[in-house]
Amino acid sequence: MAHARDLDSTLDLLADPYHFISESAEELGADVFEARILLENTLCMRGAAAARVFYDESRFSRENAAPEPVLATLFGKGGVQTLDGEAHRARKAMLLSLLTPGHVDAMTELAVRHWDIEAERDQPGARPLYEYAQRVLTRAACEWAGLLLSDMEAESHAEDLVRLFDSAARGIRPHVRARRSRKRLEEGLRGLIESERELPGSPQAEQTALRVIATHRQADGSYLEPNVAAVELLNLLRPTIAVSVYVVWMAHAIQSHPEIAERLRHDAGYVPPFVQEVRRYYPFFPAVVARVRKDFQWAGVKFERGQRVLLDLYGTNHDARIWAEPETFNPERFLQKTPDEYEFVPQGGGDMQIGHRCPGENLTIALMQALLPRLLDALPAIGPHADPSIDAQRLPALPTRPIKI
Repeated sequence: MAHARDLDSTLDLLADPYHFISESAEELGADVFEARILLENTLCMRGAAAARVFYDESRFSRENAAPEPVLATLFGKGGVQTLDGEAHRARKAMLLSLLTPGHVDAMTELAVRHWDIEAERDQPGARPLYEYAQRVLTRAACEWAGLLLSDMEAESHAEDLVRLFDSAARGIRPHVRARRSRKRLEEGLRGLIESERELPGSPQAEQTALRVIATHRQADGSYLEPNVAAVELLNLLRPTIAVSVYVVWMAHAIQSHPEIAERLRHDAGYVPPFVQEVRRYYPFFPAVVARVRKDFQWAGVKFERGQRVLLDLYGTNHDARIWAEPETFNPERFLQKTPDEYEFVPQGGGDMQIGHRCPGENLTIALMQALLPRLLDALPAIGPHADPSIDAQRLPALPTRPIKI
């Protein structure tokens, strides 16, 4: 088996989270290698074949896979990401019931409306697009979920929700702030969930996310524990607001390729491939984690029961064996080919309905497509002088110089 050179690769991974696995794999000449990460021997994988193996539930488990710092900030404890088998399928079915085409349409309409409301606020001068999109998506997502917030509450919730994904892996102090934000959010949502359960039920009651999650019954007929229900509500809100990262990347692509902007204005059929290429090309979430369920061998490597495994998402989306000229931004590739569920993995791989691929992927795509026309109108006409550099050491990565609107 190939091994990373350093005794412990944690710092190397943190220093270059989007390239560490793929560059190490290239150097070692192997699609799977062992590295010591967070004081634990970990197998690192990349590529479509590796993704197909990684999402085989008979071989891998999510229980006790994510490190505690990730659970305490990004995922929450007891959420769907930590479940397997029937328990996972039942919980995911609940979440997917809130992400039907009708629910997605409602959320995209709210996002566009709140974008326009935010645009009318009396704030002269250019504003950072990342923060602008966060405010818009927080207000829209909270309203969509059934949380009625004052302007002050919306600002506070936006800051806390953003910290869950923006501060979790950016140093000790930001991480501590992210933990505190999750604690505040879960405490507040637990109270709302308990209050929702005391309301009389009726078939005519509006099936908001708050209502559905609060009144969800498990296999034994019991409600979810209030703290777990709060975690699952955040599992809808947090990734929806994280689409703000993709909004920024759409802007970066438009400014870096002004000729594409003109085509997007006049060719509606070019919007879907553009959105998919943004999701493929730009860094979002670097890797996903699981544990080996039972001993097996693959690619000449023995996978031992209980061993932690990382699958490289960004590296798989930039694998030259799958993508021609992967470091070139080219929406045309999605007009020529429809990649399968293991080749294209910006939000995980496999079957969304029953597996661990992100259930909010269709919502992400719909939001990007809905907000793109507003973005095209709002961005200043910046051509080849736009700064194309990316801070890939940041998690999540963003342009080195903030984009403003």
